[in-house]
Amino acid sequence: MKDFADIPSLMAEIGTRAKAAAAELAFASAERKHAALISAAEHVWNSRETIIAANARDLEFGREKGLSDAMMDRLALDESRIQSIVDGLRAVAEQADPVGEVLADWTQPTGLHIQRVRTPLGVVGVIYESRPNVTADAGALCLKAGNAVILRGGSESFHSSSAIHAAMVAGLRDANLPEDAIQLVPTRDRAAVSEMLTMVDTIDVIVPRGGKGLVGLVQREARVPVFAHLEGIVHIYIDKDADPETVLKVVLNAKTRRTGICGAAECLLIHEDVATTIGQGVVRALMDAGVTVHADVALQTLEGVIRATDADWGKEYLDMEIAARVVPDLDAAMAHIRTYGSNHTDCILTEDAAAAARFMRELDSAILMHNASTQFADGGEFGMGAEIGIATGKMHARGPVGAAQLTSFKYLVRGQGTVRA
Repeated sequence: MKDFADIPSLMAEIGTRAKAAAAELAFASAERKHAALISAAEHVWNSRETIIAANARDLEFGREKGLSDAMMDRLALDESRIQSIVDGLRAVAEQADPVGEVLADWTQPTGLHIQRVRTPLGVVGVIYESRPNVTADAGALCLKAGNAVILRGGSESFHSSSAIHAAMVAGLRDANLPEDAIQLVPTRDRAAVSEMLTMVDTIDVIVPRGGKGLVGLVQREARVPVFAHLEGIVHIYIDKDADPETVLKVVLNAKTRRTGICGAAECLLIHEDVATTIGQGVVRALMDAGVTVHADVALQTLEGVIRATDADWGKEYLDMEIAARVVPDLDAAMAHIRTYGSNHTDCILTEDAAAAARFMRELDSAILMHNASTQFADGGEFGMGAEIGIATGKMHARGPVGAAQLTSFKYLVRGQGTVRA
């Protein structure tokens, strides 16, 4: 790895090149962007042995750093996961191009014809940890939306991200698009992150994708606007009218399918009327599956549970652990979520349509679910092909951030020599 001593100069150069690329991408045809993504997908697949070898170096680095099993799972790539990256690139390629889409169209009494149309944001900076697939997802989505992107991956995924980035650049080259449209910061030096956060002249928005520490740092220090991707403190409320079979199936999938993703369930709230039936049954099933359950006093009679402390409410485990609490009713469940949640994803399991409607109307999380695994909190599962993150704030983008969410808009106003009285 090359040693970059002058990080400010390096980042200034990357920013300047990205801004120039963004100016060209803003009017690149949908066909050329499609061609670049299809070609990138082919290069990723054809480079899979190189990518897996690079990933092996990253996994060794992760083991030396003492990463948890869940974090190692986020980092690991195999042929199946590379196929998923390829599928994601192809899915984004086949989506309708958002740039130029007419969002509204009207004529004023003055005779002015006005349209609001989608336009690229410009240059997007993405700062992420561990998951090397973000290199492809973010690159593809930004390109589709006509944006240049500066990618700063985690130190753990440095070699994997570099190998994937090389394939993305090859796709740009094949489609005769500027190679600077997708740039990867070529150093692990954390000073590069600090520089990105202040590059107001060349970066239009920062997207942090990682743990609470990273997102907190970005929100504290950024002078560039930020799409916040906060931790996924995901709750599942088991209502008194929940179906036992649905509860068992959904909760086990939501917690154990992949524990290291932000849509993994982290806290169970169980209505007191079903605490000793459905509640105890699902807690036992979780423990049988190897999940450590941190439970409140009402569930202490179950052998094997660990008594929860205050620190367990509002905790993102990202591992085979979950908190569980008995609540008197729906109102108490929603109050708990408002207090300890992160406005990411929350779910109700019930056959009572009125209770589900209240839950979804009165809570303000970016994603609210009814009788579905929270593992579906993913842009790909929403039909976006991929996502750059789950935005938990309320400004501009919210929920899965796909290509359309990486655009702004402008007004096109047409007259016929029209003047204002």
